[in-house]
Amino acid sequence: MSQLSVRQILDFFESAPHLRKVELRFITHTPGAENGRLVTLACLKGLDIANTRSSSPLLDHLLIPAGAHSAIWVDLPSPPIEDHPPRFLDNFKNFPGFTTIRLFGGGLNSCPGMRFNGPNGGVAMIPIPSRADEISFFRKSLVQFDTSKTERLKIGVGNSPSSDPLYRALLPMQDLRTLTLSRCITPHVFIHALHPGMRPSGVVVCPKLEEFVIEYQGTLNIENVVGIAAAREFRGARLKLVRTIGQVKYVEVDVLELKKHVLHVECGPGADRADNDSDGSDEENNDGSDKEDGDSIDEED
Repeated sequence: MSQLSVRQILDFFESAPHLRKVELRFITHTPGAENGRLVTLACLKGLDIANTRSSSPLLDHLLIPAGAHSAIWVDLPSPPIEDHPPRFLDNFKNFPGFTTIRLFGGGLNSCPGMRFNGPNGGVAMIPIPSRADEISFFRKSLVQFDTSKTERLKIGVGNSPSSDPLYRALLPMQDLRTLTLSRCITPHVFIHALHPGMRPSGVVVCPKLEEFVIEYQGTLNIENVVGIAAAREFRGARLKLVRTIGQVKYVEVDVLELKKHVLHVECGPGADRADNDSDGSDEENNDGSDKEDGDSIDEED
C-alpha cells in the first residue's frame, strides 16, 4: 500500500491541470495537507478512489467540476448529523441538483453504497467501515443531504424493522415521482411509511409520487397496497402506476379493488422485473469513471 501525504497528491494534481480521469487504489493518506488549500481539477470527467481508508481528507481539498462522475470511499458520520452533510461535498459542483438516488446492498461482485445522479453528473459513495445493517444505515444517512429535488429513488435489497427511519428519509422528498424497491424483504415497512393515515399529522409523504414498484421476496399483503393507494387518492395524491413483482398470484377481486384507486396496475409473476430500470435513470455508465473506460465500482441490483 502506497504511503503518500495529501500534500504530495495535491502537488501532483496542481502540476497536471488537464487531468481527465483519476483513479487511486490502496493509498494511505498521511498527514501533511495545508489547511484551506484547494486544488481545481477543471478538466476532470471521472474520479475513482477505492480500497483506501477514506478519501474524505483528500476530497476536502479538491474542487470537482460540474459534469464529472465520481466513485469514492468515504467515512460518513454515524449517527448522521442532520442538515450537516460531509464537508467535502461543498467542493463537488456536480452534486447540487441531483434527481436520482440509488441505495444498493453488497453482492458477490459489488460493494454496498449510495449513488446520486443528476444533470450535473453523479457521485457514488461507498461508506466505510462496513456496517452490520448497511441499508438501514444508508437510509438514515439520507438526512445529511438535500433530497428535495429527488425525482427517482431505487432501493436494492433491504430489511428494516421500523418505518420511522424511512418516514424521516422520505419526508423531504417533495418532488419524488418514482419509488422502486428491488428484492425487498419487508415491503410493508415502506407501505406504512408512505401511508398518510399511519401518523397523527396525516402528512402525505412524497405528494408527487406517481409510480410505486415493489419487487418483493416472500409475500406481500395486497390489502396493504390497496390501503395506501386509497388513502393517497383521498388526499389528492393518486398514484398513476403500481407494479408488484413476485411469485404470489393475487385474487382478482383484490386487484380490481386496487384498480379503483390507481390508474394502472400490474401484479404478480407476469409483471416486468423492477431491475429493468424503467425509472428512466441514466446511471448505467455513470459509475465514477469516464464513459470511455467504465472501469469502476460495480453495482449489483
